[in-house]
Amino acid sequence: MKKCCSYLAIMLLTVMLSAPGVFAAGSASVSSASYKAGDVVEIKGQIEPGQDLYLTISQKDMFAPKDTNGVHEVKKFKKTVKKGAFDMDTAIPPLYYLITNAPEKFGKVDKKKFGGPSVLLGKGNGIYSTTMFYLKKKFNEVDADARAMMGPIKSDKQWNFLRWANENNYGINTIVKEGNRIGKVVIFSRTVITDEASGNYWDKGTKVNLDKATGQYTVSFKSFRHTPPNTGFDVYVNGTKAGDYTIEKNGYWLSKGYRYMNPLWIVIGAILVGTYFSMIGAAGGMLMAAFQVLVVNTMGPVGINAANVLKPSNMALTLFSPLGSFWRYAKIEKRVAWPVGLSFGVGIFIGSIWLGKYVSAVLPMKAYKEWLAVLVVIMGIKTLMEMRPAAMAKRKNIKAMTKKFNDEVAKAKAEGRSAEMGSIEPVKTGLMDYRFKFWGEEFRINPLLFAILGIAIGVVSRSFGIGGGFLLVPAMTTLGALPMYVAVPISLIGTCFSSIGAFLGYLMTGYLPDMTLAIAIIIGGFAGGMLGSRAQKMFSEMTLKVVLACTLFFLFFRFFKIEIWI
Repeated sequence: MKKCCSYLAIMLLTVMLSAPGVFAAGSASVSSASYKAGDVVEIKGQIEPGQDLYLTISQKDMFAPKDTNGVHEVKKFKKTVKKGAFDMDTAIPPLYYLITNAPEKFGKVDKKKFGGPSVLLGKGNGIYSTTMFYLKKKFNEVDADARAMMGPIKSDKQWNFLRWANENNYGINTIVKEGNRIGKVVIFSRTVITDEASGNYWDKGTKVNLDKATGQYTVSFKSFRHTPPNTGFDVYVNGTKAGDYTIEKNGYWLSKGYRYMNPLWIVIGAILVGTYFSMIGAAGGMLMAAFQVLVVNTMGPVGINAANVLKPSNMALTLFSPLGSFWRYAKIEKRVAWPVGLSFGVGIFIGSIWLGKYVSAVLPMKAYKEWLAVLVVIMGIKTLMEMRPAAMAKRKNIKAMTKKFNDEVAKAKAEGRSAEMGSIEPVKTGLMDYRFKFWGEEFRINPLLFAILGIAIGVVSRSFGIGGGFLLVPAMTTLGALPMYVAVPISLIGTCFSSIGAFLGYLMTGYLPDMTLAIAIIIGGFAGGMLGSRAQKMFSEMTLKVVLACTLFFLFFRFFKIEIWI
């Protein structure tokens, strides 16, 4: 009887092993139950000999468009789902990796153009060229066997949502958060990956070792460095769940910025930007935004676009950096032209808190930024042209003031003391005619004109989450013919008003800054403002204009997305 049972058991085992799909599902052994974000995950196992490997690593928590509470995100999703590709209930894992030795069954490698003015080059074109992995347009175009091996991705709508989230610019930083980069430009998100021997930049750090003769495999890949703490992942081998693991915290986690970053680096960055901003009165918000994008890499929680966390966090610098420098400019050195500063401030407040939300909703932001780039570079060229001897000769008051300042600097050096800065002496105050003396030279400006200009800049400030000084300072030095030493304090008044208005606007729509990020920026920005107000007198009018012009050209490259080398 025992012999008979043994024979039956052997026969049953033989049938099971020879039946199709038993090893096709396969087995998996994960090297650890938990890893720190950024660690290498190793998985070993076996599938049916002769089969391709489809190892799916899927975040356990799924996301559907209905899960977001972001005002702008809800509108974007509703507009997108009208096309019928997916709906508000379609759920996918935000972090999803399909590691295989046969990536061609899910899509193909093709060319990708990016960077430069899309309004001139057209959609799908750019000044740079690279490659990316494009998923197949339709789920039924995926190889029939491979289609059943994708773990939680099982329907046409899920495939369409996955493709949109991984290839659409808005989807990448709203849902997926991990992207493949060329320089600092996100091209698409890492989804289908294979052995790094492929030479593709998105496969770097991945090893796929499959012995088709035996079905044994070993796979290792580097987990996403900014995976949120305590994120669970399921492991599927050829379509069947075979294990799981957890990614744990690895550093200081920014809950809304959605990144690991030591706050000390943010403080240092804010000090540098705040010092620079307080010296030239321009581009503080834009440079802080660049710092967040390039260094901090600020994102948002799943379902919230990065811009809607970055912008309100940015307001901390454009508000507190001016406060750090303003006391010195206003009380100690008395070089604030109050009528111009207040009229500009009122205008920019109206533009940022009220009109900005309507204009930014009508204007396509992509084109808006690019036309703004044209304006910025024109101002940069005009600023450089002002430095020509012929232009300086026409503006005798600035030339005379500059000479007096340079003489004071030379005298202070000889006497071993710090240079004294001239103060503003009002001559006439009127709504359309304000005159004052600075270093004994008379200047004239129209406050009402700058109130109107402030409204326009307030709209820009609300749209981009910046202070607007990068437009105001060159406007004051070119249109208003004011020296940099006077233009900068006026600009700082304006940025305070714009920051308050824009921040209130974000609060009213439900967008909050990352508090750690904001506090670090406040500390650094305030300290930088105090340093910048003292450092400004160390530089001549000409030097400050060169710095301003360089900043404007940097913003030109930034707006046109041609700063890949940074």
